[in-house]
Amino acid sequence: MEKDEKTTQVFSCKGMECKEMLEKLSEYIDGELDPKLCEDLEKHMADCNPCLIFVNTLKKTISLFKYASSEPLPKEVHLRLHDYLKKNCPGC
Repeated sequence: MEKDEKTTQVFSCKGMECKEMLEKLSEYIDGELDPKLCEDLEKHMADCNPCLIFVNTLKKTISLFKYASSEPLPKEVHLRLHDYLKKNCPGC
């Protein structure tokens, strides 16, 4: 019971609920969200540290993925990874 209370306290928000914010997150990050909703999300994040941390982490992850995907794996690394997966992950 105590754990539920702590979870409730961490995700207790003012204004827009966290769940509603998360539903609009993809559009927000892609710059496709209505400006008024963007403002509402930004106000929410100003008062909700868990949501702010989540959004910042997601943005960083997207940035790292874009950077990493722009560089091809060296041939040797590709072959070693392929061999490893073949041996250790049947059906992959």
